[in-house]
Amino acid sequence: MALKVGDKAPDFKLLNQDEETVALSDYKGSNVVVLFFPAANTGVCTKEMCTFRDDLKIFEKLNAKVLGISVDMHFSLKMFQEKNNYNFPLLSDFNRKVINDYDVVLDVFAPGKFDYQKVAKRAAFVVDGNGILKYVEVLASPGDEPNYEAIKKALA
Repeated sequence: MALKVGDKAPDFKLLNQDEETVALSDYKGSNVVVLFFPAANTGVCTKEMCTFRDDLKIFEKLNAKVLGISVDMHFSLKMFQEKNNYNFPLLSDFNRKVINDYDVVLDVFAPGKFDYQKVAKRAAFVVDGNGILKYVEVLASPGDEPNYEAIKKALA
């Protein structure tokens, strides 16, 4: 069932790019922007994560942390982070539990070209310090980017 503004955000515990366990509940008291993306090292995913990297100081002023989540293994996420100097955690949902909990499963990524199965849809969630969803955006096309200004507005 699709999550909506006002719902309790499902908690999760995932490995980050450094093999450390990160839970959403670790950020209680802070706003969190949870970004789901289909695949590391792809064009739009790189652009999106770079946009958040470049705007991180703006998010910090809004008392917000940023977390990126994909089904890539943490090894791939480490290379993606190092290559692009990301300054926020990238989390591996390799077992695909969290993309199911957030109802952001993309059945086929790049159909006819790669046919990758069951990756994350591109999605953005703003979670407040009490774990309540303040913004939900799930994009129909993996080629679309989230509404960066609407995310900032939800945090303001």
